[in-house]
Amino acid sequence: MFVIFTHLADWLVFTQLGLAHGTKFSDALHFFVEDVSKIFVLLTVIIFVVGMLRTLMTPERLRHALAGRRRGPAYGLAGLLGAVTPFCSCSAVPLFIGLLEAGVPMGVTMTFLITSPMVNEVAVVMLLALLGWKLTALYFGTGMVVGIVGGLLIDALGLERYVEDYVWKIRMGQVAELAADLSLKGRMAYGWLQVREILGRVWLYVLIGIGVGAGLHGYVPADFFLRHAGPDNPFAVPLAVLAGVPLYSNAAGMIPIVEALLGKGLPVGTVLALMMSVTALSLPEMMILRKVLKLPMLAFFAAYLAIAFMVVGYLFNFILG
Repeated sequence: MFVIFTHLADWLVFTQLGLAHGTKFSDALHFFVEDVSKIFVLLTVIIFVVGMLRTLMTPERLRHALAGRRRGPAYGLAGLLGAVTPFCSCSAVPLFIGLLEAGVPMGVTMTFLITSPMVNEVAVVMLLALLGWKLTALYFGTGMVVGIVGGLLIDALGLERYVEDYVWKIRMGQVAELAADLSLKGRMAYGWLQVREILGRVWLYVLIGIGVGAGLHGYVPADFFLRHAGPDNPFAVPLAVLAGVPLYSNAAGMIPIVEALLGKGLPVGTVLALMMSVTALSLPEMMILRKVLKLPMLAFFAAYLAIAFMVVGYLFNFILG
């Protein structure tokens, strides 16, 4: 299916531009053209479909789905909804307030907030297309486990006392319906609106991510990452987690970097730890959450994620090594 994008890159780089095969520049440019075309087509299709589905799953309905349930099933449902709903980090604060206001326990709310950035629906589909179902299943499953265990732990320790006081006083108003016209035509119109809006926000991150991936693919020696972050380096996974903290990208922007790193022979667990750190533990994400969480809770949240990512990284490297 995706061979059409390889042919497109061949035609543009080697036929139209006349570049020679096997040079660093041509390899990097070929990677860039192939991934730009492939990823933007995938993003358009995925965002359009998810946009149509969002007319059925609004934040208001999400709150009602989680509120009032017994805590056991609620954790699993919160993790699943976090994995399949397209709410980004910019939605963290209003969703956090709205879920607590609706009576959702703190631990269940945090399960949703942990899982949502970790298990991104765009990343799931793109990992499936680029890297296969086994890695995708591992990515999805570990994200769910990390989210649910984190929520259970936060609830058991009673850390709701470290939520900013004003959060408990806010009454989140009625959330406007995402699409007034719920006919098929109206849902499709909203889907295309989401494509324009979301691509308008993420296209630069995607291009930067692909550019970094292309540079890694074309110019970095194949043994560079193996020397510094290969399976023989016991500290490669924590270094990958630390490297992701100052970075900021959505999951879609990380996919080409992940693909390039895997192509260089970097262990899957190390690459996955980097991806999770960038999408769920970045400084911008922490700054957003600081608006609603006191420092002890924020520190616990960040430390838990960092430890979980390292455990996942080492586990994947052990299983797949």
